[in-house]
Amino acid sequence: MIIGVTGKYASGRDSTAKILENMGFERISLSDPLKEELKSRKQLITQQNLLELGNEFRSNHGADFLARKALAKISDGENYVFTSFYEPAELNLLMSRKDFLLVLVSSNPALRLKRLVERNRHNDSATAKMIEEKELLKNADNKHKERLDAIAKLAKIELNNDSTLEKLREKVEKLVNDWMFKLQPTRPSWDEYFMNIAQAIKMRCNCMSSKKGSVIIRDKIILSTGYNGTPKGITHCNEGGCPRCTSRHLGRIKSGQYTEPCTCAHSEENAIVQAAYNGASTKDAVLYTTFTPCTSCAKMIINAGIKEVVAKINYPDEVGTRMLREAGVMLRVLK
Repeated sequence: MIIGVTGKYASGRDSTAKILENMGFERISLSDPLKEELKSRKQLITQQNLLELGNEFRSNHGADFLARKALAKISDGENYVFTSFYEPAELNLLMSRKDFLLVLVSSNPALRLKRLVERNRHNDSATAKMIEEKELLKNADNKHKERLDAIAKLAKIELNNDSTLEKLREKVEKLVNDWMFKLQPTRPSWDEYFMNIAQAIKMRCNCMSSKKGSVIIRDKIILSTGYNGTPKGITHCNEGGCPRCTSRHLGRIKSGQYTEPCTCAHSEENAIVQAAYNGASTKDAVLYTTFTPCTSCAKMIINAGIKEVVAKINYPDEVGTRMLREAGVMLRVLK
């Protein structure tokens, strides 16, 4: 999961990020590419330079450029804390993900001022007025300026940090405990799962017509797969093995005409034949296919005892569709 941390100066953003780091989260700052670039340009890493370079990067590469750079560093199954958000468009990209949560760390202005004075960092504000001025700069009305208030409004969770560091740690630990299961990626449905497999299978197609893929399953177990192309041992269609497909691409015949023999087998046909070849019964099986079956494939599906066909796209063959329904084979086309 990815937890994004935002907040005003001295609100406890860094403390929250460090607590998450101690819990095993890897920290990624969206300002890291900016700092690396400033180093390469031999410029000082100052707030003003970071602001100006960030605006330059967003102008040249898109408002969500830094978010895209951060996401390029993550791996599946690991936890991350993202910091240094300065552009709402960065959040739009991140919040489209199921595994991302934006957390706002808040604290009252007087306490934030006290923290700034106590830590006495370079460039820290020494008065409440300076805090206000810096934050107004952050919220300048320019699409490439950093807008902390606009980002804060996007946060789903607010952690108040007006107490001790130990209290903040307790709140962060509870946050992770409450959200770690909610932020897991959504699993595909069985229909999506098997159709995605059929989509991948079709990429092996060697036919010069539309690529098609099929997978036959029973009890959620794959029995066989198939894609359209020439039979085993025959020159591939895309290498000149099918006279009809070659003639069609040369403009001698139109799509749908069969005046010349077609040596390609359809994906459904290949899936059924492969099941027979390997001794797998297709009785009461389900066939997932990227296109609804043609008449020839519908005949094979019926006689193979397949009870259901799930397709992604309607193929214009009303005869095949009618035959399946007449034979009692359920046909579903996914939305």
